[in-house]
Amino acid sequence: MTDKPRVQDFATDWDHTDEQWVADPYPIWEELRQRCPVAHTERYEGGWFPVTHEGVCAVARDTVNFSSRSVVVGNGRPTEEDLPAPIGLAPPITSDPPFHQIARRLILPAFAPGPINALEPMIRSLCVELLDQVDGQQIVNGGTQYAQYISPGVIRQMLGFPPEDIEKFLEIVHIVLEGVDHPYEDRVIEFLPIEEYFTKQIEDHLANPRDDLTSYLLGVEFEGATLPPEVVAGMMILVLVAGIDTTWSAIGSSLWHLASHPSDLERLVNEPEIMGLAVEEFLRFYAPVTMARLVKEDMDYLGCPMKQDDWVLLGFPAANRDPAAFKDADQFIIDRAENRHVAFGLGIHRCAGSNLARLELRVAIEEFIKRFPRFELADPQAVTWAAGQVRGPRNLPIKILP
Repeated sequence: MTDKPRVQDFATDWDHTDEQWVADPYPIWEELRQRCPVAHTERYEGGWFPVTHEGVCAVARDTVNFSSRSVVVGNGRPTEEDLPAPIGLAPPITSDPPFHQIARRLILPAFAPGPINALEPMIRSLCVELLDQVDGQQIVNGGTQYAQYISPGVIRQMLGFPPEDIEKFLEIVHIVLEGVDHPYEDRVIEFLPIEEYFTKQIEDHLANPRDDLTSYLLGVEFEGATLPPEVVAGMMILVLVAGIDTTWSAIGSSLWHLASHPSDLERLVNEPEIMGLAVEEFLRFYAPVTMARLVKEDMDYLGCPMKQDDWVLLGFPAANRDPAAFKDADQFIIDRAENRHVAFGLGIHRCAGSNLARLELRVAIEEFIKRFPRFELADPQAVTWAAGQVRGPRNLPIKILP
């Protein structure tokens, strides 16, 4: 994080990269829900943050007043030349209607239940391999030795990228999602190696087509022609960044919870039949993702004087803890039966990869607690969390108990 003033009042000066927010945002959101359900900031050249379920849902479903051409809050604003509407940089998540529906329809077959369920043996094998590498250690880092390598391994295989590039994927995720408070001109420079990397992968796939998502996207036809390489590159960036950090964070948060709540760990070990319900509650309670929109034109909305190109940061995690929408919203109930959470967003931009995320999360937890049925945090103060719009533990030292 850059050297900048600490937030004194999140209602009028919120910053999702502030140390207090990064460490524990939930009390902040609860206070805002009580006194200022749509917070404002002048940082990042102006933005809003709705914290109620009702407010978040209203903006997420409204494609008339809000654009998705940029979904990551940062300094500066992308120009029409940078992000031509309605396609955006990383379709379909950055696409507005009508192109959004086209882009989503192109990518959805790869994330349908059939092809995703077929990945389970590979995902399970990957988790077992990672656990084999730490078996026998008294302290296992659930973040840096386990969670962070599961989704990159899966996404790498889906895209057909080299296995030796896993560390590069983690660097790309860091640049895209955790460098948001850098000056805009610095961000442009930071993104150049990412553009070069994906250009190289496209060139390789055009020269050597194979059975993977990248070759599929390069070969698919739209209006009688193949997709432009820059559109394919944007889709690949979306799959890599969204497919890695979100699930990595969800797995890490779930392990952090189980290490902090021995009764829930014991139940999950002894009652495997509740795993499906537990996964949904992990997603609700520790929803990792917030997404942004841009205001299309000056207007009053949710009682706020929004200006053209103001950011609106959609607090899906905050909405999931709104007592107006969930009974006992502030309690983690491992076998919660009714759980219509919005961890995957809602509206036209609801996460296309939700089937894959659920599968990876379930398998990762199953294999970890099978190998280590008793564990706790080795040092709660040593746990660190990612800054920005995807929240999850990065350093997660776990003590394995006999």
